[in-house]
Amino acid sequence: MVGGGQLARMTHEAGIPLGIRFKILSDTPQDSAAQVVADVTVGDYRDLETLRAFAAGCDVLTFDHEHVPSAHLRALEADGVVVRPGAEALVHAQDKGVMRTRLAEIGVACPRNRIVADPADAAAFAESVGGWPIVLKTVRGGYDGKGVWVVGSREEAAEPFRAGVPVLAEEKVDFVRELAANVVRSPHGQAVAYPVVESIQVDGVCDTVIAPAPDLAPELSAQAQQLALTVARELGVVGHLAVELFETADGRVLVNELAMRPHNSGHWTMDGAATSQFANHLRAVLDLPLGDPRPRARWTVMANVLGGDFPDMYPAYLHCMARDPGLKIHMYGKDVKPGRKVGHVTTYGDDLAEVRERARHAADYLRGTIDE
Repeated sequence: MVGGGQLARMTHEAGIPLGIRFKILSDTPQDSAAQVVADVTVGDYRDLETLRAFAAGCDVLTFDHEHVPSAHLRALEADGVVVRPGAEALVHAQDKGVMRTRLAEIGVACPRNRIVADPADAAAFAESVGGWPIVLKTVRGGYDGKGVWVVGSREEAAEPFRAGVPVLAEEKVDFVRELAANVVRSPHGQAVAYPVVESIQVDGVCDTVIAPAPDLAPELSAQAQQLALTVARELGVVGHLAVELFETADGRVLVNELAMRPHNSGHWTMDGAATSQFANHLRAVLDLPLGDPRPRARWTVMANVLGGDFPDMYPAYLHCMARDPGLKIHMYGKDVKPGRKVGHVTTYGDDLAEVRERARHAADYLRGTIDE
């Protein structure tokens, strides 16, 4: 797996029962996965020769992020390396412009959009979709709210163009909530779909995920699952695909973003599904039969643990574990910094209000924003 973050850490954990020999290409020895994986190569994923040396002897190469240059992935495939997902699929998660064009070609509904050249062009786009505000995104490199601007004037639109990369303009969608449809697809075409979840964002960062999405009409849930399966098939995805969606006030779903790797909206599956997203991603890239995606409980809630003012979270375990023996805590081995994702907690049960309160309390207590 290229990347040594928490996704690699949790993917490695899922591979242990299967006896999978797992190695990672990590930026530093301190990265989340590098702390627990035995076979670690420290190197730069942007260097082709480093990637070639790392891939030597691997049966399959996969990723915990989308940042490996597309040209490098094509070179590895030309060398005979099995890359999953492949370069032709992964580019749709790397480049928002390419993604929007391809989704339009296959008839998948998205916010109205186009590439814009400068603030004046952004203003023209805004006028074409009914006026400000609009959303501007750099086509590559953004995540967790980075590389995304909601702008309300031509003057505000100047900032995204300073990076010197193409900028995608999108209409600002009047949505009622954000959803995510997670699916997994194998090389021979087997695919599974997890329940559609509600993803609650705070300051552009995923805060809470509720599985399944409460009060989601069954027909809209099925539509979202089928949409994600269609995207996976048409784009040739192998492995896990997260399709982030807007649910609109008039009962539609529009695609916001794609991620071709395990995803924050699927972390609930570690404790709440028969087969986690991490285990199914491994099964898919190794072309093994996929596991059951069905939930174990009526409701599962995942809450991200963000860093606060207390660098040592572990004393808080005493309170959280004693208060809620059913709580599941997953920490990533990261240095605690304010606002940084350092772990997540999972709760499940039959009463949604109770399950949400348990998850929220634990995440807030670990962060230090509450003390009782």
